[in-house]
Amino acid sequence: MSDKAVVVTNARGSSPFVVVCDHASNRIPERYGDLGLSHVERLSHIAWDPGALAVSRALSDALDAPLVQSTVSRLVIDCNRDLDAPDLIWTLSEATPIRANENVDQQERLFRINHFHQPYHASIQTLLEARRHAGHEAILVCVHSFTPVYHGVTRPWPIGLIHGTDQRFTRALFVALKAEDPELNVGWNLPYAAQKGVTLTLEKHGDGRGLDATMIEIRHDEILETDGVRCWSDRLARCLVAARQMRRGRVAS
Repeated sequence: MSDKAVVVTNARGSSPFVVVCDHASNRIPERYGDLGLSHVERLSHIAWDPGALAVSRALSDALDAPLVQSTVSRLVIDCNRDLDAPDLIWTLSEATPIRANENVDQQERLFRINHFHQPYHASIQTLLEARRHAGHEAILVCVHSFTPVYHGVTRPWPIGLIHGTDQRFTRALFVALKAEDPELNVGWNLPYAAQKGVTLTLEKHGDGRGLDATMIEIRHDEILETDGVRCWSDRLARCLVAARQMRRGRVAS
């Protein structure tokens, strides 16, 4: 895998949608060894969002959308956390201590920010700025996955939607998903409530720029196999388009 902290695919895609994936990879750069974690732990959800990149890539293909993805594990630095967040560099993830992160000094903290966190957000900003200057619409779609069980509590929703300051596009996407399948259990601000700290990318690049934006969380047991990825990416592609049409209709009325 490339040593780049970020990969941008299909930057000139014709879609109004821009897909971003904060926790796309469980890659730990060589300088950090294995962070004291077992192979199983490094494959688990504590290190990344399993299935999220596969869905992001499928959405990018289906919509002809640009895709920006981080290539570094969130255990090195969490690209969806603000620079002053206590969990920017995790020392405990659910029940797993990250011993190698417990004594990170300021020099190492700045290294991780400058080499992994900042390039990722700069790439998103550059892409969105280029679209703005070209007069192209941009709707930000942040793709994540979540665990079926957290601290022993089962999470029943196969998908959750999270909004930032402006909930209008997320609400339209919720309506579109329910219109396609009224029985679908769609979590609203689940599995996490929308709040500063867990929605950095959404708020910084969506709300912060006055763009329509949403954060999509898919329960990862739904998207670990090819059929699940295809099912959810096809459904989301249709519903994102429908949500945009709803929003354009409201603006025009």
